[in-house]
Amino acid sequence: MGRITRRSLTVAAAGALAATVTAGDALAEGRGGGHRPEFRGMWLATVANRDWPSRPGLPAEQQRAELLGFLDTAVSRRLNAVVFQVRPTADALWPSPYEPWAECLTGVQGKDPGWDPLGTAVREAHRRGLELHAWFNPYRIANHTDPARLIPTHPARVHPEWVVPYGGKLYYNPGLPEVRRFVQDAMLDAVARYDIDAVHWDDYFYPYPVAGQVFDDDAAYERHGAGFPDRAAWRRNNIDRLVYETAVRVRRLKRRVRFGISPFGVWRNQATDPLGSATTAGVQTYDDLYADTRGWVRRGWLDYVVPQVYWNIGFAAADYAVLVPWWSEAVRGTGVNLYVGEALYKAGDPAQPAPWQDPAELSRHLTFDRDFPQVRGNVYFSAKEVAADRNGAMARVVADHYPYRVRPPR
Repeated sequence: MGRITRRSLTVAAAGALAATVTAGDALAEGRGGGHRPEFRGMWLATVANRDWPSRPGLPAEQQRAELLGFLDTAVSRRLNAVVFQVRPTADALWPSPYEPWAECLTGVQGKDPGWDPLGTAVREAHRRGLELHAWFNPYRIANHTDPARLIPTHPARVHPEWVVPYGGKLYYNPGLPEVRRFVQDAMLDAVARYDIDAVHWDDYFYPYPVAGQVFDDDAAYERHGAGFPDRAAWRRNNIDRLVYETAVRVRRLKRRVRFGISPFGVWRNQATDPLGSATTAGVQTYDDLYADTRGWVRRGWLDYVVPQVYWNIGFAAADYAVLVPWWSEAVRGTGVNLYVGEALYKAGDPAQPAPWQDPAELSRHLTFDRDFPQVRGNVYFSAKEVAADRNGAMARVVADHYPYRVRPPR
């Protein structure tokens, strides 16, 4: 697996795959006031109806109206991109030939909602000068462990050997080459059908560790793990191959579509690896999720990375003011754009510590970011909070930092 740059890509993978691709032009959008392009995004989550639809089973017109309301909110906040979750649990928000209609739409997995949410989102976002990044979760099948609750034609029921129950959920097994191919095919169907601006993944690869439970991939490891020093190295290679192969296939399919990933904010703690950050986080993506996020950046496999730096400035275990410089250094010289994921959902939440009660905390993050030219924007979790703005933190960000709409970087 070689290097993929943003400008060109030369690949020879698994003995057959070779292609050279040039990146497309930027989405046309006014700069405003001569400001340089920057990414101003919000995540629009659909899993368990987190942001949208407000509940399953709404009439199609009401679903559509809610969706357009969120796009209008993005415009009113002077954002320029919406990261729309279109494959929340191995199901689809478009008429996919690979997977059933998403349960979050109608309350019944596989039931046609009577309209095309992804097609509508792309068209209406572009009408408003917004980019639409299609957000996929590669391996999560269900937020329960009962395959019988999936429709009979669900791929996880047709291929039960692909499925691993863990931590109260069902996952596809990343160690199976046939799974890796299938999930790529399912996601890339949306790239082929729609004028999306990017393929976007979140932080779920191998699942977050659950105390006292074992992710049972013994059979896959026995079949495919030869030549690796240990299971951890094999698992990381499985995820590396998923990332690399997807990057190649996206660029071969549509040159202008970008590929970005939003990982958990800590790659490794410095105590574990001298290259890691000066943090003491309880999760390290390299070791616990088998996701070498820094490696993907350094090899140029991504167009952008959005680390979820979901902590306040001064938080001892994982300080925002420590992690932003670390990620800035990680992307330096790679051509990979760095956007910082922001925990807007914490702002004004009474369960959060004192810094999150201050409406100026998020604005201070963006002020801090100005000292790091590698930071090309910020993304807010998530749309419901962008709209409701519990303690005025989002309004403060807009007032302090977003005087004009600008176009996203390319």
